[in-house]
Amino acid sequence: MSVVQVGLGTTMIEPGLTGGRLDGIGVYTRALFDHLGGAGCAVNGFSYPRLHGEAGAISIGDPFPQSFESAFLTDLLTPAVHRMHMPADIFHVTDYRIVRMDCPIVATLHDALPIKYPQWCSPRLRQVKNWMQKKATRKADHVIALSHFAIDELVECFGVDARRVSVVPCGVGDEWLQPGDSLAVAATLAENGLRPGYFLFVGTLQPRKNIERLLDAWLGLPQKLRTERQLVIVGTTGWRCEALVARLKTLRQDGHNIVWLNQVTGSAALRNLYLGAGVFVFPSLYEGFGIPVVEAFASGVPVVASNTSSLPEVTQGAAVEVDPLDAGAIGAAMLALVQDGALRDRCIALGYARARELTWRQTAALTAAVYHTVLSS
Repeated sequence: MSVVQVGLGTTMIEPGLTGGRLDGIGVYTRALFDHLGGAGCAVNGFSYPRLHGEAGAISIGDPFPQSFESAFLTDLLTPAVHRMHMPADIFHVTDYRIVRMDCPIVATLHDALPIKYPQWCSPRLRQVKNWMQKKATRKADHVIALSHFAIDELVECFGVDARRVSVVPCGVGDEWLQPGDSLAVAATLAENGLRPGYFLFVGTLQPRKNIERLLDAWLGLPQKLRTERQLVIVGTTGWRCEALVARLKTLRQDGHNIVWLNQVTGSAALRNLYLGAGVFVFPSLYEGFGIPVVEAFASGVPVVASNTSSLPEVTQGAAVEVDPLDAGAIGAAMLALVQDGALRDRCIALGYARARELTWRQTAALTAAVYHTVLSS
């Protein structure tokens, strides 16, 4: 196969625009940027500057000549024959920033959360953003979904033609499947005041992550276990988390064995936090995929995960599945993975095997196959 010249939207991974902290879309975009080259693609990044541009903000991709807001307005007000020039065979958008181009466009749609569950998202310009997302989606020649679960929702909420959707799951880098550096792990834990064997959660603090019920579940565990094993929450603040942050601070002040780490930016430090954990708990109410679950699998940590949305598709029986609305069930699963050695060993073995099936190399290879399909159609 010939090398495919790929333009990749890299706005979501520009340090000057993200502050160096990547969310799930950013992790996915960075993985494509790093791994598509090994799948027969030549990748060049393109990033939108801010509406009132900042000097030096664009450092990874080449800058588009205008902000997305300006480009979208131009798209809206000009005839359909007007298309932005893209010096590539195909352009891949990993978020909603889609405008007409003079080459085929592939768009990754991560979920339909803002439209299906608006109460879990910021109300700031929500209707405008949802309208923009629907309009932009229709400009894509092909759509990548991260799970089969997502397809029905994309069809329902975005009007996507299911015949032009391919499922390409997320993954982890090969380094996650290698043995960790015990000295580096110990140093990371010491730096953050942690003892090995803690309960771990990783994700942005926002309503759909269901952290309030995770706190309820942990508080319901035996006092002796809570004294021995910390609850460690790794994630930055998101929308509607003020009450949660206040509760975390109050619990800490009351002497509860809870640690909130909101400044973790490097992948090495994050991996060390996984490697030091005893149980990973991911009681999310809604996920388009759920990368942290695979990161835990790869790190040899047994997982408690929700039995809703895409998560059963991702775990495929390798996690202890629970009803995320039942704090008692979450707590019982956490306790079982501490006390039942056979269950723990089974989940670790199945989880690691599942992680080996979900790598960024495989994601890149499947994505490149989508490009070839689009270009040959």
